[in-house]
Amino acid sequence: MKWCNFFNKISLILQALGCAVLYFVIEAICRHSFTEAWTYMTTKPLVFAYNAAFIFTTMLIVYLFRKRIFWRIFVGSLWLFLGIVNGVLLLNRVTPFTGPDVKNLTDGLSIAKKYLTHTQMTIGAVLLGIAVLILLIILIRSPKYRGKLKSKVNIPLVLVGVLAFGGITQLALEKRVLSNYFGNIAIAYEDYGYPYCLATTIFNTGISAPRDYSKSEIKRIEKSEENLPETKEGSHPNILFLQLESFFDPTLVNYLELSEDPIPNFRKLMKEYSSGYYKVPSVGAGTANTEFESITGMSLHYFGPGEYPYKSILKETTCESAPYVLKNLGYTAHAVHNNEANFYGRRSIFPNLGFDTFTSAEYMKDENQKNPLGWTKDSVLTDEIVKCLDSTEGPDYVYTISVQGHGDYPSEPVLENPEITVSGAPTDELNNKWEYYVNQIHEMDNFVKELTDKLAEYPEDVVLVMYGDHLPTMGLTVEDVDNKYLFQTEYVMWDNFGLKKKKENLAAYQMAAEVMDRVGIHEGNVFKYHQARRNTKNYQVDLETLQYDLLYGKQYTYDGANPFERTKMRMGIYDTTLDSIQVVSETDHTYYIQGTNFTPSSQVKINGEWYDTVYVNPTKLIITGKELEMLGLVKGSTIQSKNVGRDITQSLKTLVGGELKAYNEMMTEARALATKRMVMEAQSMDADAVVNVRYASSAVMQG
Repeated sequence: MKWCNFFNKISLILQALGCAVLYFVIEAICRHSFTEAWTYMTTKPLVFAYNAAFIFTTMLIVYLFRKRIFWRIFVGSLWLFLGIVNGVLLLNRVTPFTGPDVKNLTDGLSIAKKYLTHTQMTIGAVLLGIAVLILLIILIRSPKYRGKLKSKVNIPLVLVGVLAFGGITQLALEKRVLSNYFGNIAIAYEDYGYPYCLATTIFNTGISAPRDYSKSEIKRIEKSEENLPETKEGSHPNILFLQLESFFDPTLVNYLELSEDPIPNFRKLMKEYSSGYYKVPSVGAGTANTEFESITGMSLHYFGPGEYPYKSILKETTCESAPYVLKNLGYTAHAVHNNEANFYGRRSIFPNLGFDTFTSAEYMKDENQKNPLGWTKDSVLTDEIVKCLDSTEGPDYVYTISVQGHGDYPSEPVLENPEITVSGAPTDELNNKWEYYVNQIHEMDNFVKELTDKLAEYPEDVVLVMYGDHLPTMGLTVEDVDNKYLFQTEYVMWDNFGLKKKKENLAAYQMAAEVMDRVGIHEGNVFKYHQARRNTKNYQVDLETLQYDLLYGKQYTYDGANPFERTKMRMGIYDTTLDSIQVVSETDHTYYIQGTNFTPSSQVKINGEWYDTVYVNPTKLIITGKELEMLGLVKGSTIQSKNVGRDITQSLKTLVGGELKAYNEMMTEARALATKRMVMEAQSMDADAVVNVRYASSAVMQG
């Protein structure tokens, strides 16, 4: 009893020590190393102490209950669980566990399937069940605090503790122990600790309302754009953006020695066309954020630390963007990405940005052309971009996101005979990473040449902007690069119709406005703002106000109602067709499926059952596993005629030319009726499908 009283008297001290130990374990799990956790604790003691104090503050609620041991274990278990989740995620991806992931925990099963095998999920479920059972036993059997609770004292003290921690947070930010801007969210987690960064990505999101936000302020901003000229009349060029994954000039790294220039084609284009540095919102990761800035013209600087709008606001609403703005001028908007459609949630986000089509890797016939890490090579993109241009009569906006340069770069040699060799890095492991990376961007540079050569021969005007989305994940510091800045890559604005060369550094959120300005397009609230205000006073302040109004405010710019409707985006450019089925082997039920636009991702499903499918080429698949019975030929026929009066008027129409609308209607009616009769005949035979449908028509008498 005396020991219990003694421990109760020093419970705050013991709780603080326990929180420090717990936090150390969490960091060890997140970093996959106790050694790295120890290094972090000893080199950043103030940050470590702050995060331990964060966990301690959340545990103050135990003093509001009698079963304090249970509540300490319960709160500690929640923190440990979050640490384990982050550790598991970081085994499979670069981005740590963030606020948007917390909001998606209700969809935990689908998330688990993405990162864990069935066996791992089973083990995890068993361990979680055991943990819950242990907590229930502790809840029932743990001792109660026998003293007086003193709620009138404890509740204010807990609140004081929370407020004090808030003050400590503000002081830490002012003294730059912590930061509320994350250029690279993965590095931020390593620098500022898991609890702080997780909480920041949960609670500090979106754009805060500017102090002077009002309808009159928005009207003042709009008025400052009045001197812009009207959009040029007539035809407009195709506008292409090519975002190159981690594309960066490695000759800028002062410790590297390269056997040859890895990007000679890109460098040549920079000398011949408009070019400069391209300021991006992140380092080492954050492709989707550079993408967001380039498509919308909005700056990520005003959003929450490490926030991905693709995972937050764009899941809820449409957003003014280049695709939406250019539609009013007759453009069709295409997105192309040689990775899976759901990466960064693009499949569900792109319709909120106004895209009409999205060709992801699953819709590319050459998606199996992989690099050593399994990323689809960028060379497959040339044909896909040209397909977009060929698919419409009018101008096109094509936004392409490449993936070949993606990490995590191997620390062991994986290239047997690298075309370019690298030396000079501090360690062999880093040298191997650089050598792999340099050879990948060399291949990407060859793709750039192939694409520009193809577009140079294209019969329509094209402007193509190419740039890297961020620096590679190599742990670079400002001392390592000659330009002394990590938040920038380089761009080239190539064209095939003679735009004037211009040397200028631009931010990602300024580029679309610059391209439109160069080709005589002055449309869209954000893009016109950049064109009119880029080098004026209060440019950034007013941009923040405008962005807030469009996404989070009362939308005074739109007179209170968002005018952009989510598009009915189609996947791929062309439809897949199934023309015929041919028996290959009746013994093991193997069949050829003949059609068009098949890809290596094509799968065959019949009556709700998936068949083992082998891709042969864009017009042929092989399926096995179940017998298909060919029931025979089915048909549907009809004979149609118009009345005498209609025949006379349509005959007279041939004298002056033009569409014979009455006969066109008759053809449409005949096709629909013939199809209906064909389906009815197939159903009478208990058929599951009709393949190789052909339509034919002929005149059986003078009309």
